[in-house]
Parts: sequence; structure tokens; C-alpha cells
Amino acid sequence: MIYPNNFENKIGFHEVRLKLRACCLSPLGEEQVDAMEFSTDVAIINKWLAEIREFRSIEKGDEEFPLSYFFDMRQSVSRIRLEGTMMEIEELFDLKRSLETIMAIVAFLSRSNSAEGGEEKYLFPALYNLVDGISTFPLLVKRIAQIIDRFGKMRDAASPELLRIRRDLEQTERSISGVLYNILRTSQAEGLVDKDVVPTMRDGRLVIPVAPAMKRRLSGIVHDESATGKTVFIEPAEVVEANNKVRELKNEERREIVRILKEFANNVRPYVSEILDSYSLLGQIDFIRAKAQLANIFNSYEPEVSENPIIDWIHAYHPLLEQRLGKEKIVPLDIHLTDEGHLLIISGPNAGGKSVCLKTVGLIQYMLQCGLSVPIGDRSKVGVFHDIMIDIGDEQSIENDLSTYSSHLMNMKLMMRQSSERTLILIDEFGTGTEPQIGGAIAEAVLKQFWKKKVWAVITTHYQNLKHFAKVHKGVMNGAMLYDRHEMKPLFQLSIGRPGSSFAIEIARKTGLSEEVIKDASKIVGSDYIQSDKYLQDIVRDKRYWEGKRQEIHAHEKELEKRITQYEKDIALLEKSKKEILDKAKKQAEEIIRQSNKLIENVIKEIREQQADKKETKRIREQLAQYEANLLEEPLSVVKSDRNNRKGVSMVKAHGLLTDDEFQKKADSIKSRKERHKQHLLEKNIKQNVTLSGNKESVLRHCSDEEITIGSTVRIKGLTTEGRVETIKGKQAVVVFGGMRSTIAINRLERVSSSVSGKEQKELQSYHYSKLTRNTIDEHRNNFRQEIDVRGMRTDDAILRVQQFIDDAILVGGGHFRIIHGKGNGILRIMIRKYLQTIPNVLSFRDEHIQFGGTGITVVEI
Repeated sequence: MIYPNNFENKIGFHEVRLKLRACCLSPLGEEQVDAMEFSTDVAIINKWLAEIREFRSIEKGDEEFPLSYFFDMRQSVSRIRLEGTMMEIEELFDLKRSLETIMAIVAFLSRSNSAEGGEEKYLFPALYNLVDGISTFPLLVKRIAQIIDRFGKMRDAASPELLRIRRDLEQTERSISGVLYNILRTSQAEGLVDKDVVPTMRDGRLVIPVAPAMKRRLSGIVHDESATGKTVFIEPAEVVEANNKVRELKNEERREIVRILKEFANNVRPYVSEILDSYSLLGQIDFIRAKAQLANIFNSYEPEVSENPIIDWIHAYHPLLEQRLGKEKIVPLDIHLTDEGHLLIISGPNAGGKSVCLKTVGLIQYMLQCGLSVPIGDRSKVGVFHDIMIDIGDEQSIENDLSTYSSHLMNMKLMMRQSSERTLILIDEFGTGTEPQIGGAIAEAVLKQFWKKKVWAVITTHYQNLKHFAKVHKGVMNGAMLYDRHEMKPLFQLSIGRPGSSFAIEIARKTGLSEEVIKDASKIVGSDYIQSDKYLQDIVRDKRYWEGKRQEIHAHEKELEKRITQYEKDIALLEKSKKEILDKAKKQAEEIIRQSNKLIENVIKEIREQQADKKETKRIREQLAQYEANLLEEPLSVVKSDRNNRKGVSMVKAHGLLTDDEFQKKADSIKSRKERHKQHLLEKNIKQNVTLSGNKESVLRHCSDEEITIGSTVRIKGLTTEGRVETIKGKQAVVVFGGMRSTIAINRLERVSSSVSGKEQKELQSYHYSKLTRNTIDEHRNNFRQEIDVRGMRTDDAILRVQQFIDDAILVGGGHFRIIHGKGNGILRIMIRKYLQTIPNVLSFRDEHIQFGGTGITVVEI
């Protein structure tokens, strides 16, 4: 039950309804707004709010909802239920576009995703329930498109007969126009009409404007004259018959159009009920869209509604007041009513916000149960009441001979009779309108009846006895609208738990009443009342102070909890990062050891090939052994580069080990010697290739297949350096090459016959290279190209690619080649040329000719 009948006007809901109506796109939605009613069904209210929530999410998404043409065609569609009726072309055009909109809405809201178990899950389930079962009419839309064009005009091809009529009409009008213009030119030449005159239309017939004095000189029928009488409109006799034919053709055209429209109406007539149902969907969508727009205007929220009565609102505010004053001037309302405290008695000074608080509660609760979003915080809790009753303002009635107080008593009588534990009662200035002492007594008696019925209520008052009532009755709470005594202004804040003072003496003094009047009033009321009011003010002040402290401490606790949670997350993240760093460091250490082993093997190979002296060989091996031992013993430092995450590991320098620069110089020196030695051998082998091919087989014959024993002269297969077997352990043999001992698998060795002469041994050492080496050289020579393209590469990658390319060029004995690096900023060209300067085999390099690339290409001579 909603009481009284003008409840909406009292709380301001009629203004909300007007704003909602203004957000609608069509009369379809406006009718829904007018029909909007208060509901007590929790399921329906939650459904309404879910529809708004989903529509607001659609508006925030990337896809545009179809809202193009919301035309109300229900009257036109209903009219064709009668046989022989039809819709006009304009109505047909609006019907087509609105039906297309309905089809688009149904398609948009019927989209779904496949859920677990193969069931379909709709993207917008609450809105889908609206379109489920709604019929669409694509065939009717298609037929309308065949009848009228996209501009809403009847198509010539709507029927063969209409096409014929319009062609005849066009031809006849063209002939009339030609005859008329000939007559006009003749008349202009004879001076009957002015030079700037053109034919015009009167009563559907083409005529010529002529001055009245000349009308007898032009043969024809006068159809009309201008308002001033200075012009008459004559239809020349030559075109009268043709104009008659035009009129006949237009009549035929209209009859054919009517026939087509009636035929279409006959096709639509069986589906009138379904079409009207589909327009109800259009109205519902317009209504929901308007509610979503209003929610955006009020910055409202769609809470989940509980079946039980509850008011636990955080940062609630009156939406209309916020629109008028601005949100920065509005003080949010925090109000908490539960089963343990369901009757709230609010006291405080006049103009302190008591009535606004009362209307805010009534308006928000009524909006909620009408299915609208409400301006409250998202942590608020809301419930449903079966009745909302309000007593506010002056309700005196001259007709019924009721005074203000009598009208209040009538309201109290009805409220006591109709109220229950699911009723919300809102009373402003409870008990006023009569002598204070008896008025307060009656108010307390009525309040006791409300308390017995467990009614939910928000009541404002100035009576002390009602404030004391809350202290001795469970479920009744005092509340105060706070007031700043020092600034002498209301704070518009509701504080629940203590009664408020009316600050009558302070307000009287502020308004300018003489001190004598104030003293006399204080004497009349008595010092006890003044002192109790001051005590009450002090209590409210202290409560406000400690409430502020409590909130401050609560805020600090929340901040502390937040920081502790963040620290725990950071610690967990650090532990995870530590583990990842250690794992990465281990992997990098293993990779460095593998690279070190590879480096050691390469150095040993170099020593073997170049026959380095024993002292140098021993020193290098000791350094490499110490290097590997320190890598295994010393920790790794993982350094993350700000510029490149891929470069993050640097080794810790072991005490006594070569520095990076020294080690790099040593490696470069070994590499340089290797390349010079390899180039020397290649040049010599290439020059004597013919000789080698002749005597190679005879030299190889000196390699014996005899069993390798201790003391045998052997060499590694594919190499020329010879050594002597010192010891044999299983499948491994210790071989002395020069002054260096190496452990090598026996299957990698081949025995050299002692019958080889010293000269043949020298030739074997100088000229022999293995089949594998020869095949490698041949493969590189066949696949070698005279240019390389490193455009777009990083500098390190480009240098590595150029290095490999130069090795191939040296291997095949190439003369010159080109490096294509592009122009750009020139950085890649500079770095490549700096690298070329370090290669002994490079004789020179230069820019390519300007016609073939200029500075974007470097030509290298080998």
C-alpha cells in the first residue's frame, strides 16, 4: 500500500517520472513510463534492475545497439484488421524501418556462447527473456522493399500496370511540356508575356502566366489569377486534351497504388496480433534504455535486492537535489535500519536537513521498488517493503473541515490500522500542530503502537519525550542532524546513536533577538532544560569528535592491512624472482662451462696445428684450467640491463684470472694466427692442387692398417701432425704431440708407416688435407655468392654474419665481394668497416659506385 494518494508528489517522484519520460525515443516508451508502478515482488524488481545493468554494459561496450527507428505503428497496423483497409505509403515506409529495428534487436540479444556441457549461455540473459518468443517478419520487410524505395516512394516496378501508367504519364507530360514551351516562346516573341516567365502548375494542369490585358490574345482556358490580380493563368487550347489525359493517367496511377496497398494489407492481416506483440518489445526496450540513461544522469547503481526489509545505505543522496545544487554541495546520507534497530527518531535544529533526510529515504526506496537504479553506494544493502506511508507537510482540508493537526491524526489513525512489520512509515515533525505537552503525549502513544507492530519508520521531531522513548525501548534508535556550534551552521550529516539538540537558544541569538528576550526565555523554560540541552550538545560534539577519531583509526587500519597485503605480495614475488634468478644463473653457468670446454678444445686444436712451443702451450692450458675452476667455484652475478633484457649475465672476475680485455686480446690473437695459417695453407694447396691430386694416393698408401701399439707413430684422422703412443688404456690412448700429452680415442687415430721417407713426411705435413676438408671447400665454393645483405639486422648479428661470409670468401679464395648494409644513419656501415679493419686478409674496402648503391654498399677486396 502506498499512502497517501499524492505520495509521488510529496517525495518528488513525479519529477523523476518526467525526467525518465524525456529520455524515451518514442510514445512506446513514454507509455511504459506512465504505466510504471510500485512492486513488492523481489524477483520482478531484480529482473528490472538486471535489465538496466545489462543495457548499461551494452552501452559501455564497443558494439552499437540498434536504436535507429522507434516508430509507433500500432494504430496503423490495428486499422488494417478490417477488410478493404490499407496503410498509406508513408505508414508503410515507417512500418518497414521499425520492423527492421525489431529484427536487429532480436538478433543482437539472441547471441550466445557455448557453455560447459554444450548448453548455450546468452550474453545478456535478462534482456534475452524479452525477445524470447517475439516474432520477426523478414518476408514482409522484403515485400515492402519491393513496393517502395529507400526514400519512401512507390517504385515504378511495384506492378507491371503501374510501370505502364507511369511511362505513359511521363511521355504525355514531356509532350505537353514541349508544346507549352513552343507556345511560350512564340508569345514572348509577340510580347504577350514577359521574357522571364515559365510554365507553372494550377490545379494539376500546366498553364502560362499572362498579364490580364493580354489574356484575350492567347487562346485557352483561364484557370486562376494571382492574389493581386496582375497575373492570370491560362491553359493554351493546344494542351487541354493532353492535360486531360495526364489527369486520367494520374487517376489510374492512384487506383493502381491503392490496389497494391490493399493487396499488401491482405498479406499482413493474418499477422496483426504478432506484429503488435513485437511493438510491445520495442516499447520495453525504449523504456529500459530510458532507465539506463536516467541512471547515468543520477550516477545510480543497480543493487541486488533482498526479500527481507532492510535499509543499509552508504553515501545515499537525493537525486533531484543533486541535480539542482551540484554533487559537490550535497552531503551523502549514511543510514542503517535493521531488525535490531528499525525505528529511527531524528532530532536536530530547524533547516538542518531532517525533512530532506526523510524525503531521501522515501524517494530512494520508492524508486527501487519501481525498478529504477538508485543513487547509493555499491556496498549498500536494500530490501523490499510491502507498504510505504508518509505524513509530511500541511494537509488541512477546507472541504472536509479538517485542521492541520486533525489531518495528522487522520494519517496516524490509518497508519496504525494498516501498518505491519513490512511497512515503512515516514513522519515529519511528529506530534506538532497542537499544544506541545498533549501533542508530545499523543505522539509518544502513537509511537508505542508502531513499536508494538514492529513497524519500520524514520520520524523527525523536537519533542524530548520521544528522544527518551528511544532509550528505554529496544529496536528504537535516536539520530541527530549535526550542527556546528562555532560556525553556527548546519552540517546536514546524520549521526545515529544519540539524540540531537534543537539549538533554539543559539539560533535565536544568531537571528538577532535581544539578549533580554533570550534570558527571559531561558528563565521561563528553566535552567534544568537549558543545562540538559547543553549537555546534549556536548555529547553530540564529543560523539562527533570520537566518531571522527574512530573513522580515522579505521582508515589507518585499512591502510595498514592494505600495506601488509602488498608487502606479502612483494615478498612472494621476490621469492619467486629469487628462485627464477638462481635457476637462470645455474643454466647460464652450465652454458658458460660448455662454452669454456669448447674454447679449451679450440685452443688445443690451434696448438696442435701451429706446433706452439711447450712453454706457451703450458701457460695457456694453465690459464684455461684456472678459468674453468674459478667459474665452478665463484658465484655468478646476474645483471639486468635497462636497455636490453637479453643481455643480463656477466661473470665475476676470479682473483688471478685474465681480465675480459686480456682474454679477448688473447682469443683475437689466436684467431688471427689461425686465419693467417689457414689462408697460407689454402693458397699453397690451391696452387699445388694438380700436384696433390697426382701424388696424394701414393702418400696415403703409407698410412698402415696395422694395429696401434705402444710406441707406434700415429696421427689423428684428417690431420697431419704426428705423435707417438705413450700408453694405451682400453679404447683410449695417451699420445705425445710435440711436448703435449693428449688422451684420444683409438678409433680416431691412424698408424703412420715407418717406411715413409723424410721428404715424403715433409710433403705429407705440408700439403695433405683430408677428404672432409676438400668436400667442405668444394661445397662452400659452389654455394658462395659475391654479395651479402645485412639490412635490417642488429649490429651484433650483422657483424657475425659478415664474419662468417669473410671466412667463406677466404676459404674459396674469392677476390672481392659486396656488403649491402643500407644508408640509414650510417651506424651499421661504420661498425662493419671498423670490423673489416681488424681482418688481415682484407686488402681494402670502398663505397660502391653511386649508380649501384653508393654509400649503402661496401666493396671489399680479399
